Parts: sequence; structure tokens; C-alpha cells
Amino acid sequence: MHSETIVTSAPAVLLKNVEQAARNLQGVIYETLLQQNLGLSAAYGATIYLKREDLQVVRSYKIRGAYNKISTLTQEQGARDVVCASAGNHAQGVAYACQLLGLKGYIFMPANTPAQKVSKVRLFGKDQVEVILTGNTFDDTFTAAKHFCDERGSTFVHPFDDIAIVEGQATVGLEILQAAPVPIDYLFMPIGGGGLASGVGGVFRQLSPHTKLIGVQPQGAPSMQQAIQAGQRQALVNIESFVDGAAVKCPGALTFELCRELLDDVVLVPEGQVCEDLLKMYNEEGIVLEPAGTLSISALRQYAEEIKGKTVVCVLSGSNNDITRMEDIKERAMRHQGLKHYFMVTFNQRPGALRRFVNHVLHPDDDIIHFQYIKKNNKEKGPVFVGIEVKKPHEIEGIQSRMEAEGFAYEYLNGKQDFLSLLV
Repeated sequence: MHSETIVTSAPAVLLKNVEQAARNLQGVIYETLLQQNLGLSAAYGATIYLKREDLQVVRSYKIRGAYNKISTLTQEQGARDVVCASAGNHAQGVAYACQLLGLKGYIFMPANTPAQKVSKVRLFGKDQVEVILTGNTFDDTFTAAKHFCDERGSTFVHPFDDIAIVEGQATVGLEILQAAPVPIDYLFMPIGGGGLASGVGGVFRQLSPHTKLIGVQPQGAPSMQQAIQAGQRQALVNIESFVDGAAVKCPGALTFELCRELLDDVVLVPEGQVCEDLLKMYNEEGIVLEPAGTLSISALRQYAEEIKGKTVVCVLSGSNNDITRMEDIKERAMRHQGLKHYFMVTFNQRPGALRRFVNHVLHPDDDIIHFQYIKKNNKEKGPVFVGIEVKKPHEIEGIQSRMEAEGFAYEYLNGKQDFLSLLV
């Protein structure tokens, strides 16, 4: 991508403005660690550093852009209320900035936002912010927030599509380059709306032009990747919202122009891979990440051959993960690893069908983890929802062939996330 000459109307990320943003943020944020990770380095035969924005104030990089934007409002703008729409990290960043700067903030969040996230926004904002829960989707919430803002003449703080936000996020890039002991060959960054990748990419193109800049999106929300491929922004009709910190239907006008000009590649990673890596980082490294914060690590597999012997940086963007999601994360990880499988099996309703399934289809080490069977007396056949856990991924092939040999008709369900969400 970067090798192509692209004419863009987007304002450039100016180093003097990023350096000013860094000064604005002094005493407000942590200069987070750039930490070599021995486990990942050994696994990939590379020198891999982690930029630990999971340890940032409000536990994500979002405070950088939010505070930079709000702190640089003109006197006239600063006299107004501040409004934002967000289901997570941006809301916390805006709330904290309002509290520090003594501004009134209205934080719009979807009506179904978990109570834990709402309480954290109130904690960071204290008596300076009011949380307004409205809309079933983020798009509904965003529309309501903009309408409220326009009616009152307030200042809207966009989560990514604003040059002051981009310049605030760009301070991550300055810190990486100041802390890196050697030149950086590859930099992996998560992309939702593109504010982080735009800002950090702008800094690196000027100060470390040889570095390969790789953006990373979840497979179920590839808005920036598809926009760059198409050469224009286009809103996705549907997205998988599991990696909520990066589930954006359409990139910003500004961030799209910057990302397509600055980035070398945008890769997609499966949500199951993100879950697997999130659990691995927690269990083996003691690092708590949210799904979006894990994206850059998950992308390393796709670049495994290219990064051997290279110096690599992965930006860990946040750690705001709800503990109640861990069972779902474990479930998705095991499906991705090929250790959990779900089927809709048609059982002939005659005596011994279940016994035959257990004795002739399954091996002794296979576990039935879910079995839902409603016997219908007026029919000869009945559908059964079956979940099976195996010890090794390839063992499922034998189960499928034995089901066919025994005359059990079945439908494999692992790829049908919406259906499984209802049943598992």
C-alpha cells in the first residue's frame, strides 16, 4: 500500500503538533513501558517489544487524544459543554479529561452497555459528567449524541476522526521511538476507526521511514481494510462486535485518508485467534488485555516468516476487559483451536440410537459437553444439538466420518456464531 503514490486532502500529522500534544499530556498520562517480551521473542525468533498502553491511565491510550482535544479548545469552545458517544475507552478518556479540566461532559453510551463500563465512566468523570444511555446500537447512540450536541451548541469530541485526537494518539509513536534501543523493523497497531494508526503512522513515516507499518483489524469488522482495498470509505452492513474496541462499521474521513497513505498493510485476524492469544498472555505472561488490545499480537502469526531476526513492536492498546466475558473468550478460543465442536445431529428415534452414537462414533477420551434432545413421538426422526470436546484438533475428522458410516445425518455448526450464541 505504502509504495503507491496517493493524493490525499487529509491534513498531515505535524511533528511540532505531536510534540505539543506530548507537552499538553505531561502530568496527565503515564509514559508507558516499551517492554521486550521474551516469550513472544523466542516463539517468533525475533526481538519483540510490547508498548504497554494497557497500563495507561483509564487503562487505554484513548486518554491521550481525548485530553489533547479538550485541553486545546478555544476559550469560546471551552465555555461550552463537551459531548461524546462511546461504549468504552473513549468515554472513559473524555470523562477523565472533563474531570481534570473542570468541564461539563455528556457521555452517550448504548442502552445495553454493561453496568461495569458505565460505573467506570462515572468514576473517572466524578461530578463533571452525566452518562446518557440511549440507542440499541452504537450508530443510534452516535446519532443521538450529535443531535444533542447540535441543539445545545456543545463541542463534540469524536473518538477518532479529528486531527487533535490523532495528534494526541500520535504521542504513542514518539514514546516508542524515544525508548527503542535499536531501529524498529515492524510496528503492529490495532485499528478500529484508525486514530491510533493514523497518528503513530504519521510520526513513524517522518522519524523512522524504514519501519513497516501494519494495521490490524478483527475479521468480523474489516472496515478500514475494505475501504483501502476499494479506494473509498464504505460502511459495512453487518459487523461482529465481539472485539468491541475495534468494531467500527466505517472509518473516519480523515483517518481513512491517513491510513491508506501511511500504512504498508492492514491484516485481519479471526476473533477466535484473538481469544486464544488473550488467554495465553494472561496465563503465561500475567498481562491482562481486552480483545482489541490483543490484535497486534494475534497478527504476528501472519508475519511469522518475515519478522524472523527482526525488531518488532506491538502496541497493546487497552486492558478494559469485563471478567464476565472470560467464559465466552475461552469458548471461542477452544473452537478456534479445534478442540470444541458443535453439531445438529439427526437421531433415528429407535431404541439404542444414543448408545450407538456414544459407543461407535465417540472415542473414550471425547467429552459430550452439550446435549439437547427433544423426542417427538409423532416423527421418526429428531434433531439433537451436540457439543463435543476433543483432545486434538484432527480427531474431529474421525468423528465426522464415523457419524456418516453409522448413518447419522448432521450439520456442522462451528462457523455459525449467531446460532451458537443462542445455544451455548
